[in-house]
Amino acid sequence: MPCAPGGAWSIPQKTAMPKLQAYTRDLPYTYALGVFPAMECLLAAPDRCRRLLLHSRAEGEGVAKLVAACEAQGIRVEQADRALARLSQKENCFAAMAFDKREGALPAGRPHAVLHRPADGGNAGTILRTCLGLGMGGVAIIRPAVDVYDPRVMRASMGALARLPAAHFEDLAAYRAAFSGHGLYLFMLGGAKSLDEAARGATAPYALVFGNEAQGLPPDFAALGTAVAIPQSGAVDSLNLAAAAAIGMYAFRQAQGAFTGTRVREDV
Repeated sequence: MPCAPGGAWSIPQKTAMPKLQAYTRDLPYTYALGVFPAMECLLAAPDRCRRLLLHSRAEGEGVAKLVAACEAQGIRVEQADRALARLSQKENCFAAMAFDKREGALPAGRPHAVLHRPADGGNAGTILRTCLGLGMGGVAIIRPAVDVYDPRVMRASMGALARLPAAHFEDLAAYRAAFSGHGLYLFMLGGAKSLDEAARGATAPYALVFGNEAQGLPPDFAALGTAVAIPQSGAVDSLNLAAAAAIGMYAFRQAQGAFTGTRVREDV
């Protein structure tokens, strides 16, 4: 695609297509904001990519690769400065991929992260990205919960949901019914086992359960599996949810032999 004088992309006029809508939870698609999240969606699931929105000031090697990849896949590219400003509420968002939502199928034999009623989009996005990076099999989200397909969450996750299966459940009982073979490790301040002890003694497949940012997990959940405590100093009352999830997942994955040098095994 040619670059017009001043760095703006010159986008040929094409046949009119239905107007993209402002994001709502009920919309069947979302927006991956940013060049890297848009490219992640395109590389991982091109069949779910509807359209690329591009700012007139978008330029650089990353933008050129994104546009070329869209053209190779037959995905429409549109100049949409005002739409990008509305969607991102920022002045420096130069690309967004309109991306179909899809409920994921969690793999039965792989480890899961279970988020019990997460409320903060930033935490949710960070956890999704961490799950993908550490080779977790997928994420179960217990309702009510933040919309993980909200464009702000998509951006915080850097497009992780294009690769990471995520499935919703009405309550923890529904998840347990679907994955009865997974041992539950519930992260609680009053956990009976230390993180190191629990991780070393875990057997696959397992599910790491993390509670809501404000309330944590209900105390009676401790009877559903192994209650795990992350060591912390007395200077804080608890860790941030995203930090706790990262620490917990890393410890379990390491104990299960998931890391080989700098590589992550995805068969454990």
